[in-house]
Amino acid sequence: MTTDRDRLFAVADRELVTMLRTPQYVLVAAGFVVVVLGLAVASGLTGYVPLAVDLLAPVEVLVPLLAVAFGYRSLGAGTETTERPVLRTYPMPRWAYVGGVYVGRAVVVCSLVFATLLVAGVLVPFLGPEGSSVVATHGGEGSFGAYLRFVVLATAYAAVVLAAVLAVSAVTSTARTAVAAAVALFVVVTVGVDLAFVGALASGVLGPESLRYLQALGPNGAFRGLVLTLVVRTVDAAAIPPSVVVASALGLTAWLAGALALATAFVWPTPREGGWERVDANTTPSGGVESGEE
Repeated sequence: MTTDRDRLFAVADRELVTMLRTPQYVLVAAGFVVVVLGLAVASGLTGYVPLAVDLLAPVEVLVPLLAVAFGYRSLGAGTETTERPVLRTYPMPRWAYVGGVYVGRAVVVCSLVFATLLVAGVLVPFLGPEGSSVVATHGGEGSFGAYLRFVVLATAYAAVVLAAVLAVSAVTSTARTAVAAAVALFVVVTVGVDLAFVGALASGVLGPESLRYLQALGPNGAFRGLVLTLVVRTVDAAAIPPSVVVASALGLTAWLAGALALATAFVWPTPREGGWERVDANTTPSGGVESGEE
């Protein structure tokens, strides 16, 4: 007997195959690898922690860009009048469909981010200079374990942003609105939240102490805070209370759970209570959905 979990993994497998067989996604992945490794080599590869510092800002931008490219049309535009009406004729719950789409695409995106950054770290002992310099903001060149923490955090950041992109995709119904919403999300994630905090700090509405916690409200701020505290270990890291780290971790978790919940709620309408929803798989974009009770 086929269970909902089996259906989830069937959708995930289909998404995974689609990602690997679509030339556009392959080109995007190749571009991400080339840019990240190029930036790593250009940084001089003077040490693991200096490499994490050099890649922090680019990762904050490139990872959301990668997530948008892989997810902005996954649940909305292009599936509203073709795929989703057909799926709604099967006994598949919304959470299984959304979960399958997310798992399939997250496997590709997260594996790409993890592997690319890991390769960049592996290059340090081979292409780095004989005598590596020390960055003044931390205690030394760092170990590979510290850099590995950066890789894991970046992978988690990718998973969170991808979930947010899927949520935006679920509430859009056309390619134009999907692109506009994805661009808006990209701006909010990369610079919007930070600019709002800078403005509040400059106007005196927020203080430095509260900013440590409030930066966890944005996925990029939470990611940056975790990297600076757990990887770079800046000179004031010892003075940062553990609650700040917990707040950043909870912020990323809340974005992940909230985004997937939103995507599940909006991926398709809920049938009327006490009745079945009758869906015409050949419905045109101007057509409607007819409901009836049995």
